[in-house]
Amino acid sequence: MNPKNNKSEMTSEKGLYFAIISFLRSIKGKISLRYLFNGNILLEGFIAKQRKLLGLIFCLILLFITNRYYCSKQLSEMDKLKKELSELNSEQVFLNTRLTSVKRQLQIEELLREKGIELKKDNVTIYRIHK
Repeated sequence: MNPKNNKSEMTSEKGLYFAIISFLRSIKGKISLRYLFNGNILLEGFIAKQRKLLGLIFCLILLFITNRYYCSKQLSEMDKLKKELSELNSEQVFLNTRLTSVKRQLQIEELLREKGIELKKDNVTIYRIHK
């Protein structure tokens, strides 16, 4: 650490400390509910001097909140799309297997026709009888 920076940090901390103490001393006898609700506390002393900084802090807080809301909305949308993608992948696998079985069946029927073997497809479902 640089001793100059450390010294400047200490003086800035002392300055802030003394500013807060002087503000508290200036409003010591004035604090009442009426004083707070009228907004006079915002017009005097430390708060009045730091008005721009407080406005900046307020804007940054609003920016943080809106960014967090936007990010959570995007994450929920991503989760929704991932779920939909997995459903579509499983549907694609199912349709590919079904297509493959139909192609095999058609290839076998075509091969039988080429060889001159007359076999017909039986549309009656097969029942198994168990003992």
